[in-house]
Amino acid sequence: MARLILFNKPYDVLSQFTDSSIGAARTTLSDFIAVPDVYPAGRLDRDSEGLLLLTDDGRLQARIADPRFKLPKTYLVQIEGEPDSASLDRLRQGVMLKDGITRPAEVERIDPPELWPRDPPVRFRKSVPDCWIRLTIREGRNRQVRRMTAAVGFPTLRLVRWSIGAWTLDGLAPGTWREAPVG
Repeated sequence: MARLILFNKPYDVLSQFTDSSIGAARTTLSDFIAVPDVYPAGRLDRDSEGLLLLTDDGRLQARIADPRFKLPKTYLVQIEGEPDSASLDRLRQGVMLKDGITRPAEVERIDPPELWPRDPPVRFRKSVPDCWIRLTIREGRNRQVRRMTAAVGFPTLRLVRWSIGAWTLDGLAPGTWREAPVG
C-alpha cells in the first residue's frame, strides 16, 4: 500500500532530506520527517511555505509532479502593490516568461488569510501597499508563481502553497505532517 504524507513546509526549509551545500548546514525535511523511503512529489522553494506531498510510490509521485497530468496547485500569495483587473486578466490568460508562455491560471484577489506568522516576517513598508491573491496553476516551472506575479508588475512577498489537487493544508501547522489515504 502506497504511503502519502502531507507536510506543511516552513519557510527556509529545503525540499529534500539532505543538504549537499558546503558550509553551514541548512534545515531539511529530515529535521521534521523520520519516515523511511518517502520522497517529495515535486518541490517547493526554500523561500516558499506550505503543502509538500511525499510518497513512496513512484507512479503516484509522477502523477502529482508531472505537468502533463495538470493537477491544480493553489497558492496564497502576498504581492507588493495592488493589481488592477487588467493585471489579473494577464495571469488568467497566461504570461510570457523567459521559458515560454504559462498556461492560463485561475486568480482572484482575497482578504489577507489567517496564517501562521512567518519567521522572519515579511518586510513591511508603509509607503508600498500590498495585497493577497489566490492563484491556481496546472504546471510547475521553477519559481513559476514568483515569476508570473513579477511579470505583471507585482513581486511576490510571501508564497504559501495551500493545496495540490484535493489535498490541502487545512488543520496542518507549519513543520507538522500527517498521512493521507491514497485514492
